[in-house]
Amino acid sequence: MAVQAVQHIRRMRGGAQGQLMLGADGHIYVVKFQNNPQHMRVLANELVATRLAAAIGLTAPEAELVDVSDWLIENTPELEVDFGRRRERCCAGLQFGSRFAGGLMPGQVVDYLPEEQLAEVKNIGEFAGILALDKWTGNANGRQAVFVRRQRERRYKAVFIDFGYCFHAGEWRFEDLPLRGVYYRNVVYREIVGWESFEPWLSRIEQLSDETVWAVANEVPPEWYGGDLSEMEALVEKLLARRSRVRELIEAFGSSDRKPFPQWGQAGKILGDADWNEGQWGASILGRVN
Repeated sequence: MAVQAVQHIRRMRGGAQGQLMLGADGHIYVVKFQNNPQHMRVLANELVATRLAAAIGLTAPEAELVDVSDWLIENTPELEVDFGRRRERCCAGLQFGSRFAGGLMPGQVVDYLPEEQLAEVKNIGEFAGILALDKWTGNANGRQAVFVRRQRERRYKAVFIDFGYCFHAGEWRFEDLPLRGVYYRNVVYREIVGWESFEPWLSRIEQLSDETVWAVANEVPPEWYGGDLSEMEALVEKLLARRSRVRELIEAFGSSDRKPFPQWGQAGKILGDADWNEGQWGASILGRVN
């Protein structure tokens, strides 16, 4: 069942020109429209990848189909898309809605933290998990996150957003470059010490059932990908086949000039000699044996 949009709140930043809207269910959504400037398929990408992120236990917003009526568009001047030299009204019908993370009060949700605060994010370990997901889904963009905290709380929690460029946006192909789909600041990877730092998310990807992935794909409205079911089926088949390549893709990032995992192989020092079983991690991604 789609959520009915009942009120426009404001325009959001970003290439897809999302709109912040109130749903009839009482929740606020960032709504991306079919005729956004990036590509219609980014709506399908958002729904599929956000659902997969939730399936493996990552912190991502609730994703819903949002129905925007002709009446609401006609009576809301702000609901338009800017294509540079021309503007057009947002189209009516089923759109992608990502539940707005945090609240509308200043400071409850931010998209930037100083390095000291970023290092103290409650769920910083999930950046390893979202890296695995982005490599699996071939995210052609940098990893995006916002940071949310409740009133009177000091530490933030990361919420992973913006999956529109998974599957290479509208092209639905995979171009596996080491620095694609990664967060732009290395501090979030600083505590990764070995493959175990990617758990449980990496194993969940590798063991995710075919039925789960197909069920997610079946939720996508056909109009979001032109109604060609064969193309959606081809995308899912490729995605299923890639589960076994995720470690290889992470290795390529780890071996890059970014040097994102400075603690790799240091688990023994972190855990203490009494807790360390030599060889537990196996060969490191840098070609060394722990």
